[in-house]
Order: sequence, then structure tokens, then C-alpha cells
Amino acid sequence: MGSRERKRAALNEKLQQLRAATNSSARNNASIIVDASKYIKELKRKVERLNKDAETSQSSSAQTPLPAQVTVETLERGFLINVFSGKNCPGLLVSILESFEKLGLDVHDARVSCSDVFQLEAVGGENNPEHLHGLDAQVVQQAVLEAIKNWSESSGQD
Repeated sequence: MGSRERKRAALNEKLQQLRAATNSSARNNASIIVDASKYIKELKRKVERLNKDAETSQSSSAQTPLPAQVTVETLERGFLINVFSGKNCPGLLVSILESFEKLGLDVHDARVSCSDVFQLEAVGGENNPEHLHGLDAQVVQQAVLEAIKNWSESSGQD
């Protein structure tokens, strides 16, 4: 008889733990189990909703990447800008040069390949270094990336 009472006490303790974990206000065992079942179903719905939200945010943030990589280094009197794409990108050079113009950068030296791949290495600066005040490598890189994004959208390269 002692074993049966221990089992009953252990079951009662587990049911009280379940009641506390599920914030149930039920008093009898069957109601505690029903509340726990509802609680588990609600948790499953929340997990499904969170998974859907995560998929949605991943798909929206994982849009097709830009077709080119950009690095910008600061030089004594300007910037060294490198742009590389593993494919030919007709019209991309014009978009990038327009972004330089908007920034007030003159191209002092450049090497460009537009045959099988697109590759640009340019030294951009201003004859008057004070004009570049406020420009840093990150600003130049963002401007070039924006030009590539705009080119990509307008040319259907997404």
C-alpha cells in the first residue's frame, strides 16, 4: 500500500508542476491535463507563426545579391576603388562613373575590363583635397553599391 501512495503522491506532484508550468487555475487532474493540452497547442501555433515570420524575413533580406563586389581604400589624395563581377555587365561602368560624378570625384587613373567579367580599378580624387572633406571610403563604397543596385534593378539583373 505504501508504494501506491508514493506513486499517487509523485503523480500529484507532477500534475502540480504541470499546472504551474501552464499557468492553469484548474483544481482537478483532468482539467489540469486539458489546460496543459491547450497550452501545448498554443505553443505549437506560436512556433509555426515564428517559423513563418523567420522564413518571410529571410526571403526578403536574402534577395538576390548585387552582381558585383566593391572595395574602397583611402589614399593620400583620394580613393582606390575596385569593382568586380564574375560576368559581363553592360552599362555598369556608366552607372559607376555617374556615382563618382555625384560625389565630386574625378577619375585620375583607371583600368577596366568588360569582356567576360567586369573589373574596374580606379583612382578617384579631386584636384582640391578640401573638396573631399566629409568623404570617406565607406561613403564612396555606399555610393558605388547604390549605383550597382540601381543599375541591377533597371537592367533586370536581379
